[in-house]
Amino acid sequence: MADVTLRGIRKQYGNVTVVKDLDLEVKDGEFCVFVGPSGCGKSTLLRMIAGLEEITAGALSIGGQDMTRVGPSERGVAMVFQSYALYPHMSVAENIGFGLKMTGHPKAEVAARTDKAAKMLQLEPLLKRKPGQLSGGQRQRVAIGRAIVRDPEVFLFDEPLSNLDAALRVQMRAELSGLHQELKATMIYVTHDQVEAMTMADKIVVLSSGHIEQVGSPLELYHRPANLFVAGFIGSPKMNFLKVDVRVEGEAALVTLPGGSRLSLPTEGKPISDGEMTLGIRPEHTDLITGGDAQVQASVKLAEHLGSETIFFVTLADGSEITVKADGLATQKAGDVLALGLSAKACHLFDTDGRAVINGDLTR
Repeated sequence: MADVTLRGIRKQYGNVTVVKDLDLEVKDGEFCVFVGPSGCGKSTLLRMIAGLEEITAGALSIGGQDMTRVGPSERGVAMVFQSYALYPHMSVAENIGFGLKMTGHPKAEVAARTDKAAKMLQLEPLLKRKPGQLSGGQRQRVAIGRAIVRDPEVFLFDEPLSNLDAALRVQMRAELSGLHQELKATMIYVTHDQVEAMTMADKIVVLSSGHIEQVGSPLELYHRPANLFVAGFIGSPKMNFLKVDVRVEGEAALVTLPGGSRLSLPTEGKPISDGEMTLGIRPEHTDLITGGDAQVQASVKLAEHLGSETIFFVTLADGSEITVKADGLATQKAGDVLALGLSAKACHLFDTDGRAVINGDLTR
């Protein structure tokens, strides 16, 4: 078993607390992604799991064994860093097997493990090359190979794709997902890119200011965000937010939209009070049609025609600006007026503290 359990984990630098009494369980074989803005504590948390940062308080166990005060080399983890950290004077094969060589493994075993990792990562034709003769993606695969040969219980990745161009990041995401399926190993991955998190993770941990905002599967976080922070962070383009007046009548929350039209959201017995709240709806759920449960008029400020889709940046009657994702064949341009249809099933409602009181459910 290679589950990772954190209980009351805290990290302080002097009087500054960067990770705040955090509890988390990563199951054996899971691909878990830590995601959040810069400075939220995700890399610090990963480094504490690796043993590269001392844990100020709390307990860490890996595979059921307490690793809180155990040295990095004895934790059964392997880490892939943002920088490739390859030795420029060594060949690919020597870089991959260097760690095993330093720990005294026999030459035959080092060679066998290196060949196996190279085959898995499609590096066999490159084993005699030096890092300077490789592309960015190839260098990253060498760094991953160096982790694989150690046969760790847990793989740790600290923003490994951030130095690659956009096309190569897409390719490497697919390769890492395939590697996870092949190895069936526990992987913990840090990124600030929510697209990476959505496409790769079994479980996403959304962090902000050193604490966990929400934990769940990608689709759970996308469809049922716990608060405004998660709703705005997960999804690209991000969710639209509108300040609205809400009046509760029976089992419905009546929402007054910019322009005066009204939308009825089922409360499902939840305690909701009258007053100002925040309505959330994703750009892809805002339709360029006159149907839907309510309509609003919008003026196009900017149109981005991307071929497969069109992104409109529009202004509503009260001056609010939102984003609309439409079909790639949409031809509207700046200055045009759009009729936007809103579906109650796609809308979310957040209270004055930013907590979700209603989550739209398009699956019903």
